[in-house]
Amino acid sequence: MAATSFNPVDDHIRLGVLAEMIPTELPVTPGLDLAGTVVELGPGVDGPRVGDEVVAMVPLDVHGGAAEYAVVAAGLVTAAPRSVPLADAAALPLAGLAARQAAVELAGIEAGQTVLVNGAGGAVGGLVVQLAADAGATVTAVDGPQHAERLTGYGAARVVGPLDLDAGPAAVGGPFDVVVNHVRLATGDLAKLTAYVADGGIVVSSAGPVPADEGRSVRTAGVWVAPDAAHLADLVARVDDGRLRLHIADRRPLEDLPAVHQDASNGKLPGKTVIVIG
Repeated sequence: MAATSFNPVDDHIRLGVLAEMIPTELPVTPGLDLAGTVVELGPGVDGPRVGDEVVAMVPLDVHGGAAEYAVVAAGLVTAAPRSVPLADAAALPLAGLAARQAAVELAGIEAGQTVLVNGAGGAVGGLVVQLAADAGATVTAVDGPQHAERLTGYGAARVVGPLDLDAGPAAVGGPFDVVVNHVRLATGDLAKLTAYVADGGIVVSSAGPVPADEGRSVRTAGVWVAPDAAHLADLVARVDDGRLRLHIADRRPLEDLPAVHQDASNGKLPGKTVIVIG
């Protein structure tokens, strides 16, 4: 293993918040993202070769990335990006697959559409902005001003501060064909996001369900990320083509992993954090 990366779901699993949804046998070695070099193949494995640099996401109930060696199903791995250091590539699998699921598979963002991304400065949100802009959509990115320059560089047409949900969609140029939400909100506030979607549009959320509006043909969908080697290969290709950029806020050694979890629990983690192993 060269590296894994910290994802908020790692902390939720550790705390038992998702015990019913993601049964986890203890003790557990954390880490859902893998970036490393193949050192051994199981019987009958066809595809990866010893010495290949690969990336993968393991299923949410498997874990194991925060270790010197990890075992992963051959069907889940794909060649690592060539244009970034192998350790940095650990920032891609889970966040990239969640962003792709939201933007491509669920929302089906197309050229000419208007898209609002709430929580655009985060690891997943930043990738959604890039996928949407690359598809030809006009993107409004919502997050703090410290992210504005980066989000504009990703192709966002407009960057606005945190939403005043009571002000309504017109205050930020809406309603929008697609709304993608990555911000945890109270149930009542999630319901207010429906008004930000244009008639016939869709809202996709990774942070709690947003109600549909059948009267306006507004659809809703939730993100539940899962490993997919073909989709990950598509993301790798976008990275190597320069169409998708990884933003890494910090790189920490493996021995700092407990402190990384503590920082995340205290709201002090600066952003996407790669855990460097070898």
